[in-house]
Amino acid sequence: MRQKIVFYEELEQVFDHFLKYHMKMLLGDFNAKVGRENIFKPTSGQESLHQDSNDNGVRLVNIATSKNLVVKSTMFPHRNIHKYTWTSPDGKAHNQIDHVLIDRRWQIDHVLIDRIWHLSVLDVRSFRGADCDTDHYLVIAKVRERLAVGKQAAQRFDTHRFNLRKLNEPEVREQYQIKITNRFATLENLNNDEDVNRTWENIKENIQTPVKESLGLPEFKQNKPWFDEECLGFLDQRKWAKMQWVQDPSQSIVDNLNNVRREVSRHFRHT
Repeated sequence: MRQKIVFYEELEQVFDHFLKYHMKMLLGDFNAKVGRENIFKPTSGQESLHQDSNDNGVRLVNIATSKNLVVKSTMFPHRNIHKYTWTSPDGKAHNQIDHVLIDRRWQIDHVLIDRIWHLSVLDVRSFRGADCDTDHYLVIAKVRERLAVGKQAAQRFDTHRFNLRKLNEPEVREQYQIKITNRFATLENLNNDEDVNRTWENIKENIQTPVKESLGLPEFKQNKPWFDEECLGFLDQRKWAKMQWVQDPSQSIVDNLNNVRREVSRHFRHT
């Protein structure tokens, strides 16, 4: 109980440091069963897998209410198999304990701006077919949001990185010095009456051109791919063992799944 209190106190402190006009999303395994109680309807909706909330579920709804969040993972109608996110080792218990929370609205100084953040989440559901080698299922949220990039940020992405290591070569360095000297000599003939923007473009071109000709762009090292056909075969073997466990969670199937998991983990560690 003490750990829960400390966790949510730290979570509130983190949220208090965020800027109010930033969209905030909270994702993770909260071990929280959020129920369909009417009192929680504005925050969590009526599409939860569970009828009643457990203690963690009540705590999650309380933090969501206090921080103006919405539990989107319990607001979309799906079949139950697409709602539960965890299955017990014996295969008998299915719970929805992994959740996605998002800001309800964009709020600045207690003034609601015409921007409803939580509508950006189009859907939340679990996928049982994804093999993550865990007792939890993969939870995917579809989010659609327009992102604005400032003009200065866009210009930064257009910059070039030159292969400055070539300056260590005497021949390249001498060639570069000759070209840059000739270019600076031409800059002395610039007309002072020209437009300042055009003058700057001429200066930039005269500096960048000899750099491109002499140094060029750096050659990025290509990493050798480690994931090969053998790795794919091990993943297929683990996926097949897990599918057998989903259909028949008997002790022999569980032991086989654990053995396969150990073999796969051992292979990837030494790859």
